[in-house]
This record gives sequence, structure tokens and C-alpha cells, in this order.
Amino acid sequence: MQKSNTFSLATLTALFFAMGFITVLNDILIPHLKAAFELNYFESALIQFCFFGAYFITGMFFGKLLSQIGYPAGVIFGFILTAFGCILFYPAASTASYPVFLIALFILASGVVLLQTAGNPFVTLLSPGKEASSLTLVQAFNSLGTTLGPLFGGAFILSSTAQFASKAEEAQSVQIPYLCIAGVLLFLALVVYLLKLPDVRETAEKISEENQDGKTSMFEYKHLILGAAAIFFYVGAEVSIGSFLILTMKDVSGIDEVSGAKYIVFYWGGAMVGRFIGSAVMRFIAPNKCLAFNCFMSILLALIAILYGGQIAMFALLAIGFFNSIMFPTIFSLATKNLGKFTSQASGLICIAIVGGAIVPPIQGLIADSTSLILSYIIPMLCYFYILFFALIGFKAK
Repeated sequence: MQKSNTFSLATLTALFFAMGFITVLNDILIPHLKAAFELNYFESALIQFCFFGAYFITGMFFGKLLSQIGYPAGVIFGFILTAFGCILFYPAASTASYPVFLIALFILASGVVLLQTAGNPFVTLLSPGKEASSLTLVQAFNSLGTTLGPLFGGAFILSSTAQFASKAEEAQSVQIPYLCIAGVLLFLALVVYLLKLPDVRETAEKISEENQDGKTSMFEYKHLILGAAAIFFYVGAEVSIGSFLILTMKDVSGIDEVSGAKYIVFYWGGAMVGRFIGSAVMRFIAPNKCLAFNCFMSILLALIAILYGGQIAMFALLAIGFFNSIMFPTIFSLATKNLGKFTSQASGLICIAIVGGAIVPPIQGLIADSTSLILSYIIPMLCYFYILFFALIGFKAK
């Protein structure tokens, strides 16, 4: 890998850290706003619906936009748009209205979509021949963000909940934390602008010329379509489990929300550790085989949680985080391999597939409302079965 590419990849770690940090705060917002607005499980899951619904609505547009403005500009504008969404939390909280909160969250999420659409293909194009391992390594810093995010949210959002006398005051506790995040994001946008990262669109064109497969559309690549579906089910499963973990720990073990926020660190921290390990392992073992093994273990752990319940379920669900680790970067790299000039558009399609994070949690919420919270984990377990299919068969469909 060239020195300039190594420097660029190191710079992009800040992007992945920020995305992870902001996204995982939804897991804090769900129990916090559930209490503040007296929501049921389905209504509280609408937080994830609005956040990940932004991927479905804006993903393809941003994919096309990147082919025009380039990846570095996409990263800069992504930071700015995300910061604007964070700033909107201040007036949203002042209204003490749940629907207004959801609108602000959608705008914030749109910025994250642009960062996601730009960041993943940026890394793969900077790492020819080492796409899966490099993306997994950089994504480890995304997991660092998801590990530290619950600690931040638990300390500055959940910990003082009992002090508030009204719903309005409880809702307003998110204002200062999100304003601080906005300030950091604007600083990162300035840093990326000053660093002048390389535009890799020419690299993508070169890959297309070398393959000379005659394809005129990304939809002609079957492994991309099957991979996008795998992303849908993966994000849906990961987000759904993370969304209900704090509530599950309270339900099966009597652990309060503040303590639960500390335990959830092990779920996201496990993903961080797994990604560092996975980036090394996949240099020697085929990425699809690593993906298949991790899917099998996630299915097994979800089944154990459903069958045994109690503290066994709690620890089994937390352990799934470790095996989630390599799934997103591995699926992404397998699905976009050799797409060349279609890579940015393919990234937009995959970002649309991230809408799984909006669809699966409300479905699990409905199951939890009608049966039990622990039984509802059958939904993410079924998602892992499809990913197992992609790891064994689907990724070959050229």
C-alpha cells in the first residue's frame, strides 16, 4: 500500500469513529425517550425507523452525488450535514414533542448516510487486493465509537433522568450533549478539507477497464444484489439487538437503565475486538469463510438466549456483538468487489439496504408487545440465516 493511501486510511478512521459514536446513541435515546414520552416498544423503535429510514430515502441519491463531487467532498459535506442534525436537537427538545425529535433525527441520519456512502468505498478503492481486511480494520474504529458512545450517553443523558420533574426537562437533557457532538463534527469537516485527501474516482475507472466485463449497470452484478440483501438483514439484526438490550437486561435481570448502558459496552466493544482480530485473520482465511463461521455462532447464541432466558440470555446476546464484528465490512467488500466505476452507485444501493435497521427493530418490537421480549429475538436470529446463505453461496453469484 502506498504511503499516501496509508495516511488517507488513517484519516478516515475519524469518520468511522464518528459514525459509530452517533449511531449507537440511539440505543440510549430509546429507553430515555420511552420513559420521557411513555412509549410502548413499537413506538420507541420508531427512533431506529427514522434514523435508518434515511438510508432508504437518501442512499441512492448520495451514491450518484459522489460520482460527481468525489469522495473527499462527500466526507466533508457528510460531517456538516450530520452536525446540522445534531444542532436541531436543541429546538426539538425545547418543544418536548416526540414527532419533532424524530424529524431532527432523520436530518442527522441523512448526514451519517452521506458519510457511510463515501467512507466504505473510499477505503476499498484505497486498498486494492486487501479490501476486506482493510475495511474491517478501519471499521474497528467505528466499533470504538459504538463502545464509547453508551458510556457518554449513560453519563450525560441517562444518569440524571431521576432529577427531572417533568417530561419537558427529561427531553431537554439531550441538548448539550448533541451540541458538543456538532462542534466536534464541524471541526472534523475542517480537518478533512485542509488535508486534501486523494480523489479515487480514476482508480474506480481503471478497475472497470481492467475487468472489461461489458456490463452497463450495477444491477447486472448478482453478487451485489444478494450482498445488499445481506446488509439489510445484518444491520437489521445488529441494530435490533442493540436497541432492546438495555430493556432486556431490565426485564430478565432487573438491571436499571444506567447500569444497562454500561453493560451494552460489551456488545459494541466485542465488535471492536472482533474487527481488530478479524482484519488479521482474513489475511490468511477467506473472508466468506470467516463470515460463515460468525453467522453460525450468532445464530447459536440467539437460540441459547431464547431457550434459557435470564442472565444466560443477557450474556449470550452481549456475546453476539463479538461475532457481528466482521459482518458489515466483509459483506460490503464481497458485494462490491470488481465493480469499478459502479462502486459509488453500489455504495448508494448498499446504503439503501441499511434501511434494515429501520424495519427489523419495529418488527421485533411488535413481537415483543404480543409475546415476550426474549422470544422476540427470533427475528434477528432469522436475519443471520440469510447472511449465512450469502457467505456460503450468494457471494459467488457473479
